[in-house]
Amino acid sequence: MASRRDYYEVLGVERDAEDEDIKRAYRKLAMQHHPDRNVGDPEAEEKFKEAAEAYEVLRDGDKRRRYDRYGHAGLEGLNVPHFNNAQSVFDLFGDIFGDLFGQSRQRGPMAGRDLEIVLDIDLIAAARGTIKNITIPREEVCADCSGDGCERGTSPTICRRCNGHGVVVQSQGFFRMQQTCRACGGRGAIITDPCPTCQGRGRVVARRTLEVSIPPGVDTGTRVRMPGEGEAGQLGAPRGDLFCLIRVAEHALFQRDGIHLVCQVPITFSKAALGGDIEVPTLGGSLMHGLKAGIQTGEVVRIVGQGMPSLRGGKRGDLLVQVIVETPRHLTKRQEELFRELAEIDQKNVSPERKSFLEKLRGFFAAEAPEDGRQPSV
Repeated sequence: MASRRDYYEVLGVERDAEDEDIKRAYRKLAMQHHPDRNVGDPEAEEKFKEAAEAYEVLRDGDKRRRYDRYGHAGLEGLNVPHFNNAQSVFDLFGDIFGDLFGQSRQRGPMAGRDLEIVLDIDLIAAARGTIKNITIPREEVCADCSGDGCERGTSPTICRRCNGHGVVVQSQGFFRMQQTCRACGGRGAIITDPCPTCQGRGRVVARRTLEVSIPPGVDTGTRVRMPGEGEAGQLGAPRGDLFCLIRVAEHALFQRDGIHLVCQVPITFSKAALGGDIEVPTLGGSLMHGLKAGIQTGEVVRIVGQGMPSLRGGKRGDLLVQVIVETPRHLTKRQEELFRELAEIDQKNVSPERKSFLEKLRGFFAAEAPEDGRQPSV
């Protein structure tokens, strides 16, 4: 998963920049990477959305303080919007820079914002899939005014500045810029008697409990989308979506390598030399697996099909068992006797590998011998 850039770096401002400097820097970038100026350029659109995300955080005092202290991790749970397309940027910040060249974008009630939260799960849940209940704060339609923002018994009036269109067009030289009407905020109507519950917004913040179904095979960075579970839109507009960013905790025994799992299993000298069955942990419990005689420390044994399921379906991953030969630290008297006996046998019956090593060692010292003929001490 690609890491996000520093927000101050994105906007090209210092960390002590004033609010007006941040707004000015964002407007400059938004105009530079505006989709109407970069038709068919996906890189420009990504920069357009990246700048909007940076501005959304740095313009908000609380979010900016959290970001300055903890970085991106400090923003978790603060309902930072996810700009999944250019239109979502226009919906939130369209009044800052307007539309270029007089091209009209889809207007009308503003759709609800997307939300993103972080869900922590363990490796077992990631392998099997799970269902989690979460409680999130989000904007809901105000029940007292049914979302129109007007006090009961009243209704909005047509905005005189934009004549109910929600936008105004201004000419600047060769360019015609269409901007959201500041008088009505793009609604096309003015609320003269706002609802006392929502202060005319038509929406209120409420806490909602949702059930999230997490499929088997997810990994850190996987985003589970819940359509229509974001914030409420304006009257007549759809809700946004909720994105659950998965974070899988580290496991005491297993390390993850894509769909494969890696673990280390200690074995004794005798097991390494003679071979035989060893007990191997898996996500579903332990199993017995046979080792060949003479296995060396660090060698990896592959157990097919005991890894993680694939999120996209298909073949399950494998379990990669790294064998670690343990050297005993404390010997009983009988063990010491046996090891000494084995050491004597090793001296008399040198293995081909050790014999080759000793020959190379003697050749090395022979080449390094001084001219006076004296042999170096080993």
